[in-house]
Amino acid sequence: MHLALFQPDIPQNTGTILRLCACLDIAAHIIEPAGFPVSDRHFRRSGMDYLDQVSITRHDSWGHFEQWRAATGGRLLLFTTKGSRSYLDHRYQATDILLLGRESAGVPDEVAAAADQRLRIPIKPGLRSLNVAMAAAMAVGEALRQTRPVEWI
Repeated sequence: MHLALFQPDIPQNTGTILRLCACLDIAAHIIEPAGFPVSDRHFRRSGMDYLDQVSITRHDSWGHFEQWRAATGGRLLLFTTKGSRSYLDHRYQATDILLLGRESAGVPDEVAAAADQRLRIPIKPGLRSLNVAMAAAMAVGEALRQTRPVEWI
């Protein structure tokens, strides 16, 4: 299982998501450019000492990320408020790549079009979206529930 962040722009959220990846043994990918340097104190504080425990791959562009994905063959699952299918109705595979967009803008149309599936987390009508770190935790939780052996649960 992989979790990819498209051009994250809030260091605290990114640090929190990377801590999640460390704790649940999920490979993390950051698709640049990020809106902050990895030396940012908020990023470091949110990730705490867990940042040394997570496998992080940085891709310097969307194109390079897509090259990596083509080589690995994983399905790209975009979590978006514009998704047509609930994330709870999807059948996950251990090789899936869960993609979350920028907190401020989501992903461009080109990225959304490249996704094998566009999934949404249902929320109360009239509200925009969840915090990206909260959405990541929900997405990873459901994907792992379906794909990990019972010993992990």
